Amino acid sequence: MKIIELILDEDAILNGIDAISIVENPAIEKNFVALNKQQKMEFAEQDKEQQILLGPALIPNKTIYRHQDGEEFYVYFSKKTIRRASELFLMRGNQNKSTLEHQAQLHGLSVVESWIVEDPEMDKSTLYNFEVPKGTWMVSMKVNNEDVWHNFVKTGAVKGFSIEGFFADKVSMSEIQMESYADYPDDVKANARNVLDFVEENGWGSCGTDVGKQRANQLAKGEGISLDTIKRMYSYLSRHEADLDASKSYTDGCGKLMYDAWGGKSALSWSRNKLRELGESGEDMEIEDLLMAAVKEYFK
Repeated sequence: MKIIELILDEDAILNGIDAISIVENPAIEKNFVALNKQQKMEFAEQDKEQQILLGPALIPNKTIYRHQDGEEFYVYFSKKTIRRASELFLMRGNQNKSTLEHQAQLHGLSVVESWIVEDPEMDKSTLYNFEVPKGTWMVSMKVNNEDVWHNFVKTGAVKGFSIEGFFADKVSMSEIQMESYADYPDDVKANARNVLDFVEENGWGSCGTDVGKQRANQLAKGEGISLDTIKRMYSYLSRHEADLDASKSYTDGCGKLMYDAWGGKSALSWSRNKLRELGESGEDMEIEDLLMAAVKEYFK
């Protein structure tokens, strides 16, 4: 059966973890523990329930069974992807987003602790009898919802965490589809080559995602790119064009470096015209533009 690694595509409009769901059968096959009593401390009401759930949200290299479109396969996340996904989850303020069985939106549930297991033997998770590998993402969730606590947690109707979000398929992203297009201008190739020449001497530093670096190599070689990649190109270059106002050179932040990694302004013009040529310029493009505008507004 096929095993696929899922990765973050930070250049896509939708990516990362949007919410954590409490479910009866967590895909990672690890249940949470419900912390019922507060630790004894001065001035504390010792009999009051904490109403906190603690457990793993993601376990590295743990294969997760999936059945989609008539196909059975497994997916997994690397330590690197899990760490970055956990960072983005907090950076975007998604701590208060939760659902029940990936369906009903819940209120009153908040992630109050989040950490990556560095030393499985010394980690806090061992206090609650968890045996998880290095790189596991652990969370504690406060349940300020009496209905959820009494009717779902205490009854055992929910037993673990399950993430909700958007991830890319590393296999499909690394494959060049049969129908591809390599008729982009020489300026696009030159911009990508300039980036690669620069990073060969100076490195990427903190700039760029795996997808952006992959794109630079692809364009510099003049390889064919799929329709989906052209859409990603147009989306990225449209959203990040304003970065060039603050970044004028490759040593001036990451803006121009990554913009040229995607082919630069020549690639923006080409991708826009190519999508129109392929009949992708009408309603679909308008919807994409509206989505980009909504995302910009949300993160102001």
